[in-house]
Amino acid sequence: MAVLAGKPAPDFTATAVMADGSINDSFNLKEYIGDDYGLVFFYPLDFTFVCPSEILAFHNRMDKFKELGVKVVAVSVDSQFSHAAWRNTPTSEGGLGPVDFPMVADLNKTIARDYDVLIDDAGVALRGTFIIGKDGNVWHQYVNFLPLGRNVDEFVRLVEALQFHEEHGEVCPAGWNKGDDGMKADAAGVADYLSKHADDL
Repeated sequence: MAVLAGKPAPDFTATAVMADGSINDSFNLKEYIGDDYGLVFFYPLDFTFVCPSEILAFHNRMDKFKELGVKVVAVSVDSQFSHAAWRNTPTSEGGLGPVDFPMVADLNKTIARDYDVLIDDAGVALRGTFIIGKDGNVWHQYVNFLPLGRNVDEFVRLVEALQFHEEHGEVCPAGWNKGDDGMKADAAGVADYLSKHADDL
């Protein structure tokens, strides 16, 4: 599997169902993200099982992602028509209802291939998630096999860690959460941090 962390996020132009329900036939990732952070997540198929729980988990945290300046984008190999139908199906019937981010149609599967999350023999994408920094590079890459749902709160934590690093120049040790101490990236910084926190790790 390709490791994209530290490399430019693959750009793409494709058809997407936007947050307001409109169809954008030329949705472009870099144009959409602009000067913000990005989070691109892949899921296998519309109208399936684990997928709606994950998509709604992202939707339910969109206020927080917006506060952090993160543009969220969902991608699957379904058509824009399938995305729209799923959005128009209430949650009580296994649908999504309107969700507050674009859903990209990757019918030719080139986006999933570019991010190296496509299962060729199944023709669907793994549960891949990619956090993109303001520099356009992938800062975090996370991939689950099909039965395992994501913890969306972890991506909020990782964006907060990235922003802490950018603001303070320090690194974020294991289990770091917003408000915790960072670590200076040198021998003295490690010694100072561990002298205070080793037993808490």
